[in-house]
Amino acid sequence: MKSAVIVFPGSNCDRDIAVALERASGRKPHIVFHKDTELPEVDVIAVPGGFSYGDYLRCGAMAAHSPIMRTVKERAAKGVRVIGICNGFQILTEAGLLPGALIRNRTLKYICKTVGLRVERTDSDFTAGYAEGQTIGIPVGHGEGNYVADEDTLDRLEGDGRVAFRYIGPAGAADAEGNPNGAARNIAGIFNETRTVLGMMPHPERAFEPLHGNTDGRAMFDSLVESLS
Repeated sequence: MKSAVIVFPGSNCDRDIAVALERASGRKPHIVFHKDTELPEVDVIAVPGGFSYGDYLRCGAMAAHSPIMRTVKERAAKGVRVIGICNGFQILTEAGLLPGALIRNRTLKYICKTVGLRVERTDSDFTAGYAEGQTIGIPVGHGEGNYVADEDTLDRLEGDGRVAFRYIGPAGAADAEGNPNGAARNIAGIFNETRTVLGMMPHPERAFEPLHGNTDGRAMFDSLVESLS
């Protein structure tokens, strides 16, 4: 599987996801900078976490208009898999590749901890390595991870099976106790209409190997390799 990682001014998870992609696939990802307009032929494009352009104006808003994003959108339209994590999720919504928006956490405080997730869909190249309904623990680190959308959009996401992950509490319920940021309907990650684009706030690349103390994120990368190699 060939991959590329997009780097913006302020990205800080680009190396983490590059390491995860390389260890899962055995191939070093291409590192592509925000000012570039060309992308090599790849199977997966990763938009990493961080604070692109310092998160000035609005999280992900400036990065969404970087020259490289025009090419990312063109490749996404052709079916190339695109994953946006944390700030990457914010960028994908700002770029119009995914619906909704990410706003300030309900508490207005930055959150950094491992949260419980329930895998809602396994019929995608990103999540096929999990079992439907499986509960996993994945770290989050964000101040603006509160997913919002109008009710029609939320109903459409639910009806089309485009909710990839949902926050859950210790008892396994998708309730307020398990919702770290106030996200609508406990949504932690969503797909586009063809499930070839995934945006999620939790960081699977931070739960990749035993040294992380948690390997629940590894299945996502292995799933991509198995599906696309």
